[in-house]
Amino acid sequence: MVDAPVTGINLVPGRLRDQLGATPTLLVFLRHLGCIFCRETVTDLRAISERDPWFPPVLFFTQSSGVELRAFLRRDWPNARAIADVDRRFYAAFGIDRMSPLGLLRPSLWQAERRARAKGLESGERSGDIWRMPGVFLVRGAEVLWSHEFRHAGDHPDWSRIPVIAAAGSR
Repeated sequence: MVDAPVTGINLVPGRLRDQLGATPTLLVFLRHLGCIFCRETVTDLRAISERDPWFPPVLFFTQSSGVELRAFLRRDWPNARAIADVDRRFYAAFGIDRMSPLGLLRPSLWQAERRARAKGLESGERSGDIWRMPGVFLVRGAEVLWSHEFRHAGDHPDWSRIPVIAAAGSR
């Protein structure tokens, strides 16, 4: 999959491999761009990556077109690198599943929504598959060093641990 061509914003022309480099990269698969948890993820990752020089480079994946993607990131992280995966080829290759409608009934999802709203975030216009789950993978080239198993759409890994995991994967 690393040899598949990519399009998006703030990318080097070419394939997924060309976006990764020699050090670990955090691949973040967002749900639909109207998702409050996607907005929270982008906001949180920008803050921590600007604060921590050891945080690995972030590469977002979305189900949206480049135009929608640029509009989405314009406010929260204009310099972010992101792949527009409209056909969800990369989502499928990384095993990103869809959530069940019953997943909306989880109290932990409601708590996550309160957490995101407390940060001043709101949901936006839906685009893409609204049932698609998020995904996070720390990779070095084609090797997956670490991934987070999402329990629900609003679940997040402990972002502060990523630099330690990346440093261990760099050896």
